[in-house]
Amino acid sequence: MATLLLALAVASTGLYAGFMLIFRTGIMPALARLDDAEFVTAMRRINEYVPRAVFLIVFLAVVAFPAAAFFVPVDGRTDTQRWLVLAGLVCAVLNHLVTIGGNIPLNTALAASESTGEAPTAVRAAFEKRWNGFHLIRTVLITAAFGLLIAGALA
Repeated sequence: MATLLLALAVASTGLYAGFMLIFRTGIMPALARLDDAEFVTAMRRINEYVPRAVFLIVFLAVVAFPAAAFFVPVDGRTDTQRWLVLAGLVCAVLNHLVTIGGNIPLNTALAASESTGEAPTAVRAAFEKRWNGFHLIRTVLITAAFGLLIAGALA
């Protein structure tokens, strides 16, 4: 059971890290090339579409499976393995805290700006740089979590 939980922790964290990395290296650079009105509209639509069932399942799994893998007792697990899994879990939790405390409020403000008639240039200026900064932090954290969980599985 513990091996399955750790495998699920690695898989879900890898999926999420890949999503974060593709967003960082592909989607956001592509959107950066749009004019202000196109950028704001595109980000609003992305933020409406992304938080659906599959994303939310992976989002929750990224914390649930590493936590389960850490707390389920395993005979023969080394201290190194336990510490690596715990470190991966901590990075995943920190990733979620950045998402909840940083990116989601910016997404909410972006959505709310649609009804205010605020100029796209001002909306983008209040959103893009800060959102990208938070996204870089959470991408690094979840990629670290993935690496630590792999190391824990192989240790």
